[in-house]
Amino acid sequence: MKLLITGGHLAPALALIEEIEKIKKFGVDVIFVGRKYPTDRERTLSLEYKEISKKNLDFISLESGRLTRVITLSSLIGIFKIPIGFFKAFFIINRYRPNYIMSFGGYLALPIVFWAYIFRIPVFTHEQTIKPGLANKFIGFFSKKIFVSFDEVKSNFPANKTYVSGNPIKQSIFKIEKKPFEIKKNLPVIYITGGSLGSHSINIHIKKIIVELLNCYIVIHQVGDTKEYHDYEDLINLRNQLPNELQSRYFLAKHFFDDQIGYIYDKADLVIGRSGANTFFELLALKKPALFIPLPWSSGREQQHHAEIFAKNGCGEIFHQITPSEKLLRLINQMIDRIDYYKNNFKNLSKFYKKNVSEYLIDEIFKQD
Repeated sequence: MKLLITGGHLAPALALIEEIEKIKKFGVDVIFVGRKYPTDRERTLSLEYKEISKKNLDFISLESGRLTRVITLSSLIGIFKIPIGFFKAFFIINRYRPNYIMSFGGYLALPIVFWAYIFRIPVFTHEQTIKPGLANKFIGFFSKKIFVSFDEVKSNFPANKTYVSGNPIKQSIFKIEKKPFEIKKNLPVIYITGGSLGSHSINIHIKKIIVELLNCYIVIHQVGDTKEYHDYEDLINLRNQLPNELQSRYFLAKHFFDDQIGYIYDKADLVIGRSGANTFFELLALKKPALFIPLPWSSGREQQHHAEIFAKNGCGEIFHQITPSEKLLRLINQMIDRIDYYKNNFKNLSKFYKKNVSEYLIDEIFKQD
């Protein structure tokens, strides 16, 4: 039996794969369709390719275009790549003939889902965010069942096939498997991340305040690996110019892999980063306070909405990346001073957290009608 998994959200896909590998009761061969490279211009290997390859699963690279709200040369090239994506997706479906398709949304999943529908292969999709994008609304039309993480999202899809499942969470975040470095926790620990690709905007802010941070805290910084900005190299050089004591408190990495992130979360007192749905649910499950920096151009301002849920319930604060770095430093200091207040407020978010979501999705996918 073959299950093809595709879509723009890697973390819930890994959570589902993790559960399939654990139970082994369906005899499922997993095929993953994704991007081998993170962007059209960036030829370093994507995090999804690295993670899937580590699991010895079939990874099929697919590139496709998408519609955007802003007209640029890049967006025009993307539009012309849409039919190419559909052309390639046809041959992927025709060659592998999976029994089921599980989509985690996004423009890359759309051509796969379309041809699966034409080939009469059952399609299931999961909407991770609180504001579904246009591609996922189309995917919902072709899907047998639609699973959503938030109650508010149900109205965006047909009621007769939409279920509130919650969001699949990788179990690796709860356990320490590998230590990318050893941290002696004699100061509060801050984990800064811009997501799997990193964030140049966040990195610029951190460069400006890193010395002040290291005077008071231990800093773990996932920088990303975007060659265009060479942030990682710049920050390594910056660290090497610091006094030895401050250098010893600054832990830099391009990426943290699935088997490393549990250690990072275990050490962190405060997480600073984007407010995508995956980060939202991981921090909710771990009860980790967050200082969110929403991606300004996220679809439907979804990241802003996620951040507002944390802030309104007393579990985090919001910093907008156009704001001066000095304010970011003040917010960090204020949150660390009141960190127990934020931790104690996670009871206010209990309605958003559902357990065993991966098990539920697997049962629904392989349920006999």
